[in-house]
Amino acid sequence: MRLEFHCHTIYSPDSLTKPEALLKACARKGIDRVVVTDHNTIRGALEARKIDPQRVIVGEEIMTQQGELLAAYVQEEVPKGLPALEAIAALRDQGAFISVSHPFDITRRGHWALPDLVAIAPLVDALEVFNARCISAEFDRLAASFAQEHGLPGTVGSDAHGTPELGNATLLLDPFDGPEGLRSALTGARHELRRAPPWVRLFSRWAVLARALGLVDPPP
Repeated sequence: MRLEFHCHTIYSPDSLTKPEALLKACARKGIDRVVVTDHNTIRGALEARKIDPQRVIVGEEIMTQQGELLAAYVQEEVPKGLPALEAIAALRDQGAFISVSHPFDITRRGHWALPDLVAIAPLVDALEVFNARCISAEFDRLAASFAQEHGLPGTVGSDAHGTPELGNATLLLDPFDGPEGLRSALTGARHELRRAPPWVRLFSRWAVLARALGLVDPPP
C-alpha cells in the first residue's frame, strides 16, 4: 500500500488544490491512501473523505505555541495556538496518530526548538524524517537522527500544496486500518523519496497572493 502522509487542499490558506483534484491526482499516481493535513482545520479532509472514503484519512497540521504537529485519524479539529502538550492531549483523547512536521526546518515558522522537541518525544507516535519541501537535506538528516535516538518511527511526506507535488515522498507499507494499524504497519514501512525543487513553494506564495487579490473564491 502506498501512503501519502502530508498534503494540503484549498482549505489551507497557502494551497489552491480542490479536494476532488487532489483525489484524481492520487488515483493517477497510484497513491492508495492519503492523509489530508490542512493547516489547523479538518474541513478539507472531511470534504475529501465524502468523495473517496476508502482512500482518505482525516488529518490536520496543527500550529502549537512550540511548533507544528502532524496528525492522522483526527475526529475533532484541534485549534491552532495551544501549548503543544495541550494539543497532544486533545489528539490523544480522540485516539489520533501524532507525528511532528519538519521539526528542524528553520526556514519555516513551525520548526521546533530542541528542548521542546525532547519534551514531547515520549508523547508522540512518530517524527517526520523526510519532507520533500525541505530545501536542505540537513534538516531531514537531523530529524532522522533524532527519531532514531528517541526510538520513534519515521513518517515521510510530500507536503504537497499543488497536485504536481503529490507522491514526492510516500510510505510503502502493509495494509492497515485505524491508528493502531498504522502504528503497527509503520515499523516495516519503506520510503519512496524525491526532493521537490525549491520553486514548488511558489504554489504556496501564489495561493496566498491570489486570495489577497480576490482572484479565488474562499472554500465553503
